[in-house]
Amino acid sequence: MNALADPVGHAGPGKLGFALDPAHEAHEPPEARGLPRDGVRLLVSRGDTEPVDSTFRDLARFLAPGDLLVVNTSATIPAALDGRLPDGQPIVVHLSGTLPGDVWLVEARMPDGGSTSPLGLEGPVDVELLGDGTARLLAPFADSRRLWLARLEVPGPVLDYAGEHGRPIRYRHVPDDWPVRHYQTVFAREPGSAEMPSASRPFSHELVTDLIGMGVAIAPLLLHTGVSSLEGSERPYPERYRVPGATASAVNALRAAGGRIVAAGTTVVRALATVTDGHGVVHPGQGWTDVVVTPETPVPSVDGLLTGWHEPESSHLQMLEAFAGHEALCRAYRAALDLGYLWHEFGDSHLILRDVADGRLRR
Repeated sequence: MNALADPVGHAGPGKLGFALDPAHEAHEPPEARGLPRDGVRLLVSRGDTEPVDSTFRDLARFLAPGDLLVVNTSATIPAALDGRLPDGQPIVVHLSGTLPGDVWLVEARMPDGGSTSPLGLEGPVDVELLGDGTARLLAPFADSRRLWLARLEVPGPVLDYAGEHGRPIRYRHVPDDWPVRHYQTVFAREPGSAEMPSASRPFSHELVTDLIGMGVAIAPLLLHTGVSSLEGSERPYPERYRVPGATASAVNALRAAGGRIVAAGTTVVRALATVTDGHGVVHPGQGWTDVVVTPETPVPSVDGLLTGWHEPESSHLQMLEAFAGHEALCRAYRAALDLGYLWHEFGDSHLILRDVADGRLRR
């Protein structure tokens, strides 16, 4: 571990001062390590108490009859497309998501030792893609040097083209390619996510059945995830979402009855934050959201968050701090490092519960 006796320092709000080394990275799906999906580890944080080390299969121990688990039904697409610049230089275009007006948000990457790294480009450029396709990079998105507004000219629908010529996005911590089925969750229904809504990956059909059988309700929404966490000072980019009326009604009814809402992933929190009004009431809605949840802008309609482990500069840490508080978040990350938890999309899980005084919680 790249850590001292105290592996997590105080780097300020929304940041944690630790170094992530390869020993704490998941380099392949848990199935390749001999584990079932729900066999990954689960750390449970509840306010000022010490985090509890468990396994995802035991999630029901920390939920209660009447809880509502809100999940993301977006399915992952093979969003990495190979191409060439006009001068012949190889390039990888990562589809990040659609924008209004049939415009795509994409990331320009360069092949780099079996993986990819960011590629800075100057000016508009046409990228020749495989299979008679073209990605017209029109202009940089906002203040980003890696994200572009683009039009895709490909045979047939873009998602069909990506299914034939693309592959799942992966980064250096995953050295081998894995089929797209390894990047799907049991809740995946509608293709559109550039990267897996990974908080729900550890759910198995058996675990879902057990949760429903004990009285935990499950409600769906949709948010198509873009490429990975923001870098540097980049402003948030829009992601497409849809919160059905039935889900909004279920959240409002349960909260009115004193129940607890647990979001399966930061994508769910972002979607619910977008449609929650100043009184904590959730409304149905759809469109694109650029909402960012921080300790200064919490989400009153959500009481718990199920998530993975995020890198020290990840923008998601602001959202986690809104649920756990800075001290408790440091405590959890310190425990995860000490216990050898694994990071990234194929790694271990973290359950943060805000209502620590609730007598329903069990050990």
